Amino acid sequence: MTHQNHSFDTRSIHVGEEPEYLEGSNNEVVAPIVLSSTFARKKVMNHGRFEYSRTSNPTRLALEKRYASLEQTKYGLSLASGLAAEALLLFTLLKPGDHIIGFDDLYGGTKRLLNQWKEQYDLQVTLVDAAQPSIVEEAIQPRTKLIWLESPTNPLLKVCDIAAIAEIAHRHNLLVIVDNTFLSPYFQNPILLGADIVVHSVTKYIGGHSDVIGGAVMLNNDALFEKLKFNQNALGMVPSPFDCYLVLRGLKTLSLRMERHQSNALAVATYLENHPKVERVYYPGLPSHPQYVLNARQASGYGGMVSFEIKGGEKEAVQFLESLELFTLAESLGGVESLIEHPALMTHSSITQKERELAGIKDSLIRISVGVEDITDLINDLEQAFGNI
Repeated sequence: MTHQNHSFDTRSIHVGEEPEYLEGSNNEVVAPIVLSSTFARKKVMNHGRFEYSRTSNPTRLALEKRYASLEQTKYGLSLASGLAAEALLLFTLLKPGDHIIGFDDLYGGTKRLLNQWKEQYDLQVTLVDAAQPSIVEEAIQPRTKLIWLESPTNPLLKVCDIAAIAEIAHRHNLLVIVDNTFLSPYFQNPILLGADIVVHSVTKYIGGHSDVIGGAVMLNNDALFEKLKFNQNALGMVPSPFDCYLVLRGLKTLSLRMERHQSNALAVATYLENHPKVERVYYPGLPSHPQYVLNARQASGYGGMVSFEIKGGEKEAVQFLESLELFTLAESLGGVESLIEHPALMTHSSITQKERELAGIKDSLIRISVGVEDITDLINDLEQAFGNI
């Protein structure tokens, strides 16, 4: 069964885990965790379907099939982490002296990786406000190879016109990579908007339970896939079979979780927008968001991430964060539990203060990954924390 015509909800449960009525198969409904590092062969020159688990593994293959199905691409690759996925793309697609254009509000780990490659491999990087496609086009140079986007971005939740930027990029023979972590394949499919490659930190919404580290790359291009697949194997950037099993299990409830994340996030964002101790709220689901209409046009939802600036500065932000009882003060996002953090001191501390200021990341900024708990409990916790500052 191909599941080609089935809905997202059905594909997120079944793709990659169809029972195989073959000799030696137990017709498992759930893909088994195949821990073997190597596979026997009957003939010296014929290794059969699997040879060595770094190259391919039955549990990982099931997951990669599901990745491709959910992002509506031809291929999916499973990596050991989101940054491993990004490093694979940089290693495969770029050479010394190449130029890359990126959104100015990228995840701090992505910026750290780009800064490292700038120094070690003579990579040229220009970060721009990609919310304005014309600015992206103005940044193109003779040695530009690709455009790296997040939409929405981390942590300011900016949204860019993926289709417009893809059209510009393809006129200049450039690739477009979109980090789709924040909205997940449930709410947005960048490939359908013209992007060439989609990347995810699977650790977040796709895994969904804060218990696995992983990354993914999805694409349609045959030649690019072969290069990426070769380097996935050659560099050994693969997750364990148990990690793949956890992600396969997490994906079965992705649509259910994303709907609850979103409804809770909208309620939290609305509450914050009306709070006297809040300076500004960033959430694409609020009509006050500058790209509200754009996001509604290119995505089917707004996600579960909310950022806001508390009145005051770092002192008030820290005091507020340390007063919370239900929200967990921790990095990462996308789990069923609500997490909250201070970008300047936590997730984006690896980039310089100057870079943070240029991107608009203030010391008063707080980022929330809104979980799936009862919304009344969440808002009550925020309210009591505001009462302590």
